[in-house]
Amino acid sequence: MKNLLIITVLLSGLFGYTQEDAWVYFNDKPNAQIFLNNPLSMLTQRALDRRAAQGIALTVSDAPIEQSYIDQITAAEGIEVKAQSKWMNCLHIRGSLTDIEALANLTFVNHIRYADHSLNAKMPQTATISPVNKQLDTQEIFTYGNSLNQVSMLNAHLLHQQDFTGSGKIIAVMDSGFSAVNTIIPFNRMFNNGLYLGGYNYVGGNNDVFSTHNHGTLVLSCMSGYVDGQLVGTAPDAQYYLYITEDISSENPVEESYWVQAAEEADRVGADVISTSLGYFGYDNPNYSYAYSDMTGDKAFASQGANIAFSKGMIVLASAGNSGNSASPFIGVPAEATNVLAVGAVQFDEVYANFSSIGPSFDGRIKPDVMAKGQSTTLSNTAGNIVTASGTSFSCPVMAGAVASFWQAVPWASNQQVVDFVKQSADRFLNPTDQYGYGIPDLQLALNMALLSVSDNRNSKFLVYPNPVNDVVSISFPNGFEVAKMTLFNNLGQIVSEKKITSNQPFSIENLSSGMYYYKIRSNTLEQSGKIIKN
Repeated sequence: MKNLLIITVLLSGLFGYTQEDAWVYFNDKPNAQIFLNNPLSMLTQRALDRRAAQGIALTVSDAPIEQSYIDQITAAEGIEVKAQSKWMNCLHIRGSLTDIEALANLTFVNHIRYADHSLNAKMPQTATISPVNKQLDTQEIFTYGNSLNQVSMLNAHLLHQQDFTGSGKIIAVMDSGFSAVNTIIPFNRMFNNGLYLGGYNYVGGNNDVFSTHNHGTLVLSCMSGYVDGQLVGTAPDAQYYLYITEDISSENPVEESYWVQAAEEADRVGADVISTSLGYFGYDNPNYSYAYSDMTGDKAFASQGANIAFSKGMIVLASAGNSGNSASPFIGVPAEATNVLAVGAVQFDEVYANFSSIGPSFDGRIKPDVMAKGQSTTLSNTAGNIVTASGTSFSCPVMAGAVASFWQAVPWASNQQVVDFVKQSADRFLNPTDQYGYGIPDLQLALNMALLSVSDNRNSKFLVYPNPVNDVVSISFPNGFEVAKMTLFNNLGQIVSEKKITSNQPFSIENLSSGMYYYKIRSNTLEQSGKIIKN
């Protein structure tokens, strides 16, 4: 089921499919070294600076797809190229099964992955095609002149009082359209201050992002909207790129490919944060749909792309979804991805909103990650009126803007460190649940912890990160210390792992079960203890 639920009646998907969607992957990038010798040919200086600041090296994945491969696939009989991903070195194609299978004979083709999972498993299957309901579970309730609740719930207003309003940070927004953003009052401040940097419509293949659909308008207003005395977004001084990746007329995996292509463009232009109020689980063709068992963090195409985006130094936030009170209540793609901050929804009083999708992921990871106000969120409609609407579509941008403002306050921090501080400041960090995840962050607390960690680490404290952790812990040493012993204990006080470490040397805990552990680091006269959570 789709977490962006848009009110429309589908005319497609009511009959059998003769065309298949698939991804064709290539063996190599024979001209990658040309790019690596001159990365500014494809990436902006800001994108390179973001990598350099976080110690992220360029790789072959950053190089463009070999153009001759694209040309040959495009010219192949019966094949339509819909999208491409340089990160995964593949094209999203559409054609008959026979025409797609013929591509496997090309020497540069590595493999083909079908959107129809049964074709990959070589198990023929027939299915009754029924349309997916793409209606937005967000209703304008009444004109509401106070956005303080959703901002102060995260203590983002305290960041604003310190002039941390997202300035200097770039947020890329992926959605279905941003109707009237260029004409209505709540976005005047964004345009007047040069905060809109551009956009692209991947569905339409053009630059028109302001006349297609309204959902992105509502979403964007939660971050950048500004009407004095009525609405202040969580990142009113951030800069924005707007990308349309959602096709409102149908539900098809090509939208995941559009999403990844937009994420690659966000990377290219140097964006810091990606905010996406889209989600994928079911498709018009049920053979393309996901099952809960697919929610393992890195199986779905968009989830793979989101994880790669994180590896390039960006922070990706995605709405958890609005299926919490349905028969399939779990978080979908890409919110389920390993390195995505999935944002669930609460009410004004910080109580769980019963529509908010729940965790855990199929492989047992904590999802959602964090929560923000998503029921009766204050925002702007396309007429410029300040209203309220409900859905994790809005808790996500509320959080995304707040994270951008927080990152402005700690410009030295990596994307992983920012995510760690945000999670650790949440009110259920030590006792996460399937509904709340780690809970509601306190970004002033996160800032205090971040500043303290810098001060302590310069003097006499080890910095242990990430926390929570998946498989590998890193330990940054204070000045003057080079070697230490790291010991992990379970909740019974039993030693479960012990190792001599040096600064920034990885400490693997992949063999440990999920849960909370206690650590002790000893080096000469310095001893430090703490807690760490294994996802």
